Amino acid sequence: MKPLARLVATPALWPLAALIVVALFGPALAPYNPLATNVAHALSPPSFAHWFGTDQLGRDILSRVLAAGRLDLAIAFAAVALSAVVGVTIGALTGYLGGALDQIVGRLTDVLMAFPLFIVAMALVAALGNTIANVVYATAIINLPFYIRFARAEIRARRHALYVDAARLGGAGDMEILFGILAPALAPGLMVQMSINLGWAVLNTAGLSFIGLGVRAPTPEWGALVGEGAQFALSGQWWVAAWPSLALVACVLAFSLAGDALRDAADVRGRA
Repeated sequence: MKPLARLVATPALWPLAALIVVALFGPALAPYNPLATNVAHALSPPSFAHWFGTDQLGRDILSRVLAAGRLDLAIAFAAVALSAVVGVTIGALTGYLGGALDQIVGRLTDVLMAFPLFIVAMALVAALGNTIANVVYATAIINLPFYIRFARAEIRARRHALYVDAARLGGAGDMEILFGILAPALAPGLMVQMSINLGWAVLNTAGLSFIGLGVRAPTPEWGALVGEGAQFALSGQWWVAAWPSLALVACVLAFSLAGDALRDAADVRGRA
C-alpha cells in the first residue's frame, strides 16, 4: 500500500477527521441557535430536547459546543500555520547561513523558551487586547521557537551533505539549494510538529478564554464555556462545564493520535 493510502487508512486519524467534519459543519448540525437565550429553561439537565442540557441563560450547550469547535480549530490552524511558515523560514535561513546571525537567533530562541509560554501568551494578549486576531498572533509567537529550532537543526545537519555539494558544483545558488533541495526534506518532521502544536494551540486558546483574556462572550469558545460552567459544578449542574471539557480532551487526543500516525508514516524516528 502506498504511504498516502496507508496513512488515510490509519484508524488513529479517524478521530481527527471526525473532529474536522464536525467543526466544518457544526453550525448546520446544531439543533438550536448557539446565541439564542431562553431563561425559562435555564440550567436544564440533559434531555431529549437538549442533549447536553442548557446553561445559565437557557442556551443549548450542544449547539454552543459545536459552534465553539469551528472557532477553536480555526484559531489553532491559523496560528500554527503562521508560526510554521515564519519559524521554518527563519530557522532554515539562519541554519544554512550560520555565523553570528545563527548564534543570535539561537540564543533569542532559548531565551523565549525559558519563559512559561502560556504566561507569554497572557502578556501579549493583555497588551494587544483580547481579540481573536490577537489570540492567533500570541499563539503563533509562542510556537515560533519550536519551528525555528527544528528547521535550524535539520538544515545545519544537511547543509554539507554530498548532494548539496553536487548541486552547488552544478551551478545552483544558495536560495535554490535551501528552498529547492533542503527545505522539502523537512516536510515529514514538520507535519508531525504541526500536529502536536495544533493540540497545544487549542489548549492555549481555551486557557486564555477561561481566564477572560481570549474570545469574548457571548461568542461560544470551549475554554470560555468551561469557565462559565465551573461556577455551577459544585451546585450540581455538572453538564454546563463537563461537555466543553470533554470536547477539549477529545480534540487534543485526536491531534496527539494524528501526530503519532504521521510520525510512524514518515518514519521520522527511523531516519533520525
